[in-house]
Amino acid sequence: MSTTECMSQQALFEVEKQQVTVDFEGGQVVTDAGLLAVRKLDLELGVLAGAAKCFPDPRDQDLITHTVEQLLTQRVYQALGGYFDGNDAQWLRNDPLFQTLAGVSPDPESPLASGSTCNRFLNAYTRRDGELPLEDRPVIFEQRQAQIDRLVQMNKYLVDLYIRTRRVRPEQIILDVDPTDDPAHGRQQLTLWHGHYDQNQYFPVLVFEGQSGMPLAAWLRAGNAGAAYGVADILREIVEHLRGVWPEVPILVRGDCGVGGPQVYEYCEQAGLTYALGYSANEVLKRRTKAGMHRVAIVTWAYGEPYRDFLDFNDYQAGTWTRPRRVIAKLETTQTKEANRRFVVTNMTEDARAVYEDFYCRRGDVPERSIGELKQGLGIDRLSSCRFLNNAQKLLIHVLGYALWVLFREACAAVPEIAKAELPTAPGAAVQGGRAGGDQRPQNLVSPLVVLDLPGCVPACLRSRQPVCLRGSRGSAARVPAGGPGNS
Repeated sequence: MSTTECMSQQALFEVEKQQVTVDFEGGQVVTDAGLLAVRKLDLELGVLAGAAKCFPDPRDQDLITHTVEQLLTQRVYQALGGYFDGNDAQWLRNDPLFQTLAGVSPDPESPLASGSTCNRFLNAYTRRDGELPLEDRPVIFEQRQAQIDRLVQMNKYLVDLYIRTRRVRPEQIILDVDPTDDPAHGRQQLTLWHGHYDQNQYFPVLVFEGQSGMPLAAWLRAGNAGAAYGVADILREIVEHLRGVWPEVPILVRGDCGVGGPQVYEYCEQAGLTYALGYSANEVLKRRTKAGMHRVAIVTWAYGEPYRDFLDFNDYQAGTWTRPRRVIAKLETTQTKEANRRFVVTNMTEDARAVYEDFYCRRGDVPERSIGELKQGLGIDRLSSCRFLNNAQKLLIHVLGYALWVLFREACAAVPEIAKAELPTAPGAAVQGGRAGGDQRPQNLVSPLVVLDLPGCVPACLRSRQPVCLRGSRGSAARVPAGGPGNS
């Protein structure tokens, strides 16, 4: 059988006495160099260094190879680079860029944690008491407690991160609360059937600050949880933390249908919070808005175009409420002349149209856009571990990555290409070089070469458009070419 011989080097021609050759040894070429800029800001603010302190670690610290901060950094930047699964660490552990991001010398002899080590980290696993039968190991309880403490401490850390990264005291704080579905395709713990979404799923709830987009909480919940389940307790933790620093700053709460309920309304009123929360239509509200809806339909018929009007009443009281509350009704006809009713329960005193259009509807930017970025750009719906607590940590790790990206956008406010960039087009693609032909990493992020002049918050080598060369101890280089589109 014949074989094909591949030449590693080919002579082309000579220029005077210098021979020009081409070879096919691409070396280790990386593509996600934009992450270096994010990492520089991260180090200056101490974001992941601070987060690592929220992860109790039952391992024997004298025997470990990879610290909590290195493991957390590896997982966060993998997600930011478009590599969402723990198994991706198997391909990326020798990547010179990710080694540099984790503070490790780019050397094949110093690989990052494997996929197995990353997944054991989520279990808070330790070999202590390993000689005992599983049911007799006292350390098992320590592991479970460490996992729970991580969830509590990380949610507190998100609020603390928001507070310490504000340049000035905010005039007001808006808490945007929104649950989102996470379809399950396996048998993960507590993935259950949800009738509204018609699927097996988790049902996490997230809280964002409505003006900056910073995430303030991320709690994973069972798939059949009610939309308002736990919301009052989550708000209480956030509000107490915020008021401990800014006691005079007004706090407003905003959420879609389902988030509100007697517990949430009463907590907001007792805590002095202003709120506007969506409310589902029912027969009583439909009867009370029937005449108004008829007027809207007549205007649409007369002028041949969509029309919107608002009503409000202060005497509505549902059966489970302890007192009446203000309800705003939006009544409109659409382009197809269909009737459309929407209701909002609020304690705001402004005009009904202003409350609905100028405050409540701003949810379309935060949190809905933020959740879209988290799903499409950071894979928070890829919670594939068997254990519930592992998946809850994964959710928080990816949300922490999103907080880093929000801070980076704020720092780059003077650069429109970055300030307005949304995941998944960034941050790995912010400054991107070529990929070696023999590189077999998972290609979750594929985008054209883009080189930007970045402000002072990013590495000088990127601002000056000089090549980034990450050289290991054996002389292998990971090259990030400089220049405009087409340079690789």
